[in-house]
Amino acid sequence: MSRVYNFSAGPAVLPEEVLKEAADEMLDYRGCGMSVMEMSHRSKMFETIITEAEQDLRDLLAIPDNYRVLFLQGGASLQFSMIPMNLMKNGVADYIITGQWANKAYKEACIYGKANAIASSADKTYSYIPDCSDLPVSEDADYVYICENNTIYGTKYKTLPNTKGKTLVADVSSCFLSEPMDVTRYGLVYGGVQKNIGPAGMVIVIIREDLITEDTLPGTPTMMKYKIHADAKSLYNTPPAYGVYICGKVFKWLKAMGGLEVMQQRNIEKAKILYDFLDASKLFHGTVVKEDRSLMNVPFVTGDAALDAKFVAESKAAGLENLKGHRTVGGMRASIYNAMPIEGVRALVEFMEKFEKENLK
Repeated sequence: MSRVYNFSAGPAVLPEEVLKEAADEMLDYRGCGMSVMEMSHRSKMFETIITEAEQDLRDLLAIPDNYRVLFLQGGASLQFSMIPMNLMKNGVADYIITGQWANKAYKEACIYGKANAIASSADKTYSYIPDCSDLPVSEDADYVYICENNTIYGTKYKTLPNTKGKTLVADVSSCFLSEPMDVTRYGLVYGGVQKNIGPAGMVIVIIREDLITEDTLPGTPTMMKYKIHADAKSLYNTPPAYGVYICGKVFKWLKAMGGLEVMQQRNIEKAKILYDFLDASKLFHGTVVKEDRSLMNVPFVTGDAALDAKFVAESKAAGLENLKGHRTVGGMRASIYNAMPIEGVRALVEFMEKFEKENLK
């Protein structure tokens, strides 16, 4: 069977070159006679894999020396509690609510201290990013939290919030490595890798060293302390070893493609094809205000739930997989991450044109 175009929001499409390379090494990694899946995480060979992965990520993002890179388990969702446990020194944090994941993080933070929702776009179903130029940032806030790209609702911050000197913490799960990023503007930035980088089961945390302290909230489990993982170089316990290995291959693929500036241009080109069609279509329309549109996740609807369901079914039959929108929103969503080839976006638009001609009343 030939491969389909996979528009899943995560776990998501990976570069074919990476998958083929991993397949070639599945039974015997570089002559060691075993798979990376079977390899001791304390071995010299795995030490090379994780060290190279970190260095390649540092190269891609120009991560300064005073930031640590942690390869952790628990996905992005564990960070919803790990962040306040480690960073809520004053017991106060400000959250900007632009979607379901930011809201979940906010609710989790409420368990550990005083979390303030200082801005929200819930009034218009998270279809825009609020003006963050002059927010009521709390004087005693330990950090200001955002979800930078909203996978479900298809919005993206084009300008980072004015945090008025407070530490910025960001979940970048669905835009991670899709464009260049100035790490120094954040105190902590993290992302689940299953959307744009690797297989599910791992989160990458990039954290400024001054935020890594032994001063955590009382009762914080050992496994939830950044210092424990930083001191052990992500090897405090058995890490998601195969995930680190695949992510490392994706980092090398990104470098070979020309780096994040090249990926950004590719992503802009791909998204433009789809957004231009949506803007001209008489049947389909996007759900996000134009200035806040994501390059990674594109939600769209026909306005008729039955027609949406028909589109999802027929698109699947045409080899266009996972276009059904998130259950909380409905409609359709095309996730067009780094590894989605431009041919996949063109195939989607061709199918949408055909569907429109056949179904426009």
